[in-house]
Amino acid sequence: MNDQIFPWGHHKRYNDFSTHFRTLFFERVQKISIDASFTCPNRDGRKALNGCSYCNNKTFQPDYCGLEKSITEQVVEGIDFFSKKYQSMKFLAYFQAYSNTYANLSVLKERYEEALAHPKIIGLVIGTRPDCVDDEILDYLAELSKDYYVMVEYGVESVNDETLERINRGHTFEQACWAIRETASRGIHTCAHLILGLPGESREQLLSQATIIGELPVENLKLHQLQIHKGTRMAVEFQEHPEDFQLFTADEYIDLVIEYLELLNPEIIVERFISQAPKELLIAPKWGLKNFEFVAKLEKRLKERNTWQGRLRS
Repeated sequence: MNDQIFPWGHHKRYNDFSTHFRTLFFERVQKISIDASFTCPNRDGRKALNGCSYCNNKTFQPDYCGLEKSITEQVVEGIDFFSKKYQSMKFLAYFQAYSNTYANLSVLKERYEEALAHPKIIGLVIGTRPDCVDDEILDYLAELSKDYYVMVEYGVESVNDETLERINRGHTFEQACWAIRETASRGIHTCAHLILGLPGESREQLLSQATIIGELPVENLKLHQLQIHKGTRMAVEFQEHPEDFQLFTADEYIDLVIEYLELLNPEIIVERFISQAPKELLIAPKWGLKNFEFVAKLEKRLKERNTWQGRLRS
């Protein structure tokens, strides 16, 4: 039996999101995904037209999201969906599809505040790109955060500019650093997304990423393995040059994540380790594992190795 209490105050061997959220809200809180008809600067021509090379937005959009539905309708349907399982809970409106700060401030206010108008919505989670925020937008979100929970999730994806250029992100890592620092300085919750296994990145680079991210005021971290999805430029690249890709088996990825966690700042809350795409859209790797199954394997191996988040952090 594990009696050790880790720096984050409990027995789990990493600073996990679910425990943190229960402590923060004292009740069950669920995210409701919203598609608010935003786009991205590397899709609409401002920077590019084809989007990030790995991106197929259909891989993470729930059925109750849809452009034909208003934000209010999506909120109501999402709440109805989850309320069938749990009678007592609150909700966060998760603006997830594309870049959800990529519009004039007046448009952002209208769409965010439509979601917040529902009495069971207690805050916003806003997915976006580091190059799609400015001082004006962040100042507005800081005002909202006085009355609501507000988190901005940034698609950082890599700390290497060469990789960011290769996958057509259209921004630099320094822009991500600026956005995260400016967001955190205003008291807004922050989250960073990172993909492990992008083409051209060595294991040493991936592990150094853990140290680099730990130096930023990142509150939450979402990791996921590189996946090749149908309908993406990366799928074409994979077909033409499979030798450029090192796709992990589940066991290899668990080993990588453990080494990553050992170097990660223990103050960072880990929200996710893997991504799950619909089977009909996934080309590779095909693990056949659900998120909870992967986490169980990871936690077992952490215990077997008697290691934990931040153990090797200098």
